[in-house]
Formats: sequence, structure tokens, C-alpha cells
Amino acid sequence: MAERRVGTVSRGIRCPIIRQGDDLAKIVTDSVLEAAEAEGFEIRERDVISMTESIVARAQGNYCTVDDIAEDVKNKLGGETVGVIFPILSRNRFAICLRGIAKGCKKIVLMLSYPSDEVGNCLVSLDKIDEAGVNPYSDVLTLEKYRVLFGENKHEFTGVDYVAYYGDLIKEMGCEVEIIFANQPKAILDYTKNVINCDIHTRVRTKRILLSGGAEKVFGLDEIMNAPVNGSGYNEKYGLLGSNKATEGQVKLFPRDCKDLVLAVQKNILEKTGKHVEVMVYGDGAFKDPQGKIWELADPVVSPAFTDGLIGTPNELKLKYLADNDFAGLSGEELKNAISESIKAKDANLVGKMASEGTTPRQLTDLIGSLCDLTSGSGDKGTPVVLVSGYFDNYTN
Repeated sequence: MAERRVGTVSRGIRCPIIRQGDDLAKIVTDSVLEAAEAEGFEIRERDVISMTESIVARAQGNYCTVDDIAEDVKNKLGGETVGVIFPILSRNRFAICLRGIAKGCKKIVLMLSYPSDEVGNCLVSLDKIDEAGVNPYSDVLTLEKYRVLFGENKHEFTGVDYVAYYGDLIKEMGCEVEIIFANQPKAILDYTKNVINCDIHTRVRTKRILLSGGAEKVFGLDEIMNAPVNGSGYNEKYGLLGSNKATEGQVKLFPRDCKDLVLAVQKNILEKTGKHVEVMVYGDGAFKDPQGKIWELADPVVSPAFTDGLIGTPNELKLKYLADNDFAGLSGEELKNAISESIKAKDANLVGKMASEGTTPRQLTDLIGSLCDLTSGSGDKGTPVVLVSGYFDNYTN
């Protein structure tokens, strides 16, 4: 058998436009198999089939409206003055949620973190902060103070002044607004004891600090729309976290109960090809943009569901290390054979071993999900399913 010359391959798979009620397991299976036939490639053992969370949520019909959010917020927080703290700066991710929150309150005290939000969207540069002599860790700024010190700051990529945009959006919903800038969760408690903390990855800590600091009602975004309102969609685990704008009055929620879906696709492929593949649902990748400093992950997790073969982290040796250290005196076929034998004999757990230094000890789902997110893109490629081949191969295969 000829030696394989190709390692990991990531392919975007074209699919029909998905609508509510579609049999997604069948569509994904058929799309992958049709692509394989059309392009002349094979499905192989331990290939990974990944589908974007958006088509899963759409097939589930997992949507809610501004009115649904307003009712949930009013019922949970009382409908008076509510602190809305640490939201990310995003028209797609937060603006429609904010509309709903504002509609369910008389007044919002909007507390923005600075110099940037949690995922790196910049409100004001660190250089400007330094020049102004402001300590972002301890200083609380009013809107007036912020404008005097920093003026208007438009987002580098979107051109939006999010301070004005969010303030206007709240007022449009008939709600009063006061805007402050602070990074200590407890700062909001000088204004109101009822709080919605909108941070994603730091939400558990923020909630603990608020409750120990004397807050009365605290709900994370994961606790708003975590049950149906008037028959709406919901997500019992993540609420509004991971939601996206669908229309000006509606958001698509993060999908729920996806384990059955990934198992169904895995079973379909096994029945049709005899091959055991892994399957996952993915949202945002987990990587940072060096230009805009934006950390991509605005979803609560990269993957809300995956088959069991994707549990854990890679267990890899660093070929450069072996070549430069253990086998520095070898070359050619001799070096290749020595490295191959090292890989075959590697320990099940390489944590702390020098030969694995510099490999990436991230969750498999985070690594593969990031690869898939970059492959499918966020625009008009029309490939909401990604087939990753050879991911689990190594130099010996």
C-alpha cells in the first residue's frame, strides 16, 4: 500500500437552506455522502462531521421574541430599575436581547466594562486610559466623565459607537437609561440591587460577588429565557447566552438537546458506509484576532454536543523536539523509523513530558470547532457542515 502523503483535511460541505422542522440528521448525512461522491473522496474511520449550531437551532425552531424576553425579565426582576452589567458590544449578539430587557424595565443602569468588553471589543484604547490617568480596575466613570476624557469611540470594524447605540436603543423601548463604566461587579450595587449580569465566561464569579455584596435579585443571561414564555423557544442550560439576532424583533437561541442529533448522524453514516465517524455541533471557535484583539468565543461553549470519541485533549509528541533532541544524530529513513517507533510507544498520558512540550493541550472539541468555524466562515459560503478527515492520524499512519 502506498504511503499517505496528506494529513488533516477540512472540507466545507454545501447543504440546502435549513428550515424549522427539517430532518437535520438525514440532510447532513445525505449532504456529506453526496459531496463525497461528487468530489471523489471517501469517508474514513474517525472522520469528524461537524454542523453549525445555527442550522441545529433553526431546525429546532428555537427562537424567542423581544416581547418574550421582556415578559421573562419583568417576572424575574420586578420591572423597575435593573442593572445590566458587562454585556458584550455586538449588534448581532446583544442588541435584540437588550431591546427585550429594556421593554421589561422602567429604568436600566447599563454598566459597561472598559477598556474593552469580555471578548475584546474595544471601547477605548489602553493608551488613552494611560494618558487620562484612569485606573480601570478601581475607577467608576459616569457617561459624562467618559465623554470628557475619551470623546466618541467608534468600533474599529463596525464603525458603531456602542455607548450611544445601546443608550439610544434602551430609550427607544420607552425605558430610562443611565450609563456607567466599571470593572468591579459590586459597583452596580450603588445604583440598584436587582441585576442582570450579561458576561459569558466569568458569569459564575460575577454572580457570587454580587450576591455576597448585598444584591437582592441576580440573574445571568443564562437564566433569562431558560424556560418557554408563551410557547417560545428556550435553552434550559444557557438561556440567552449564545443567541444571535434573527430579525429586529427576534433572536435565535443556542440549540438544545443536540446529543440525539449527533448520535443519529453517527448511526446513519455507520449504516451507509460501515465507517465509525465522530460528530459534533459547533458554534464560535476559540481563537484571538491579533489585529482587533477580539477573542472569537461569544458562545458559552464551542460545542454544545458531540459523540464520545471527541471527549478529552490531544495526546501528541512534538516531532521537532524528537528530531532535535532524542534523535539529533539520525537522518533519513533511520530518523523516520526512530520517530515512528516513539509515536507507537508513546504513553497514554504525556502531561509534563518534555517530548510533548509545545503541543496544544486544549479540548478536542475546541480545536476541531475552531478549525470548522474558520472553514465554514460566518458569511455566504453556504457550507454549514464541515467534514474533517485525518485529524486523528499521526506520522505513523
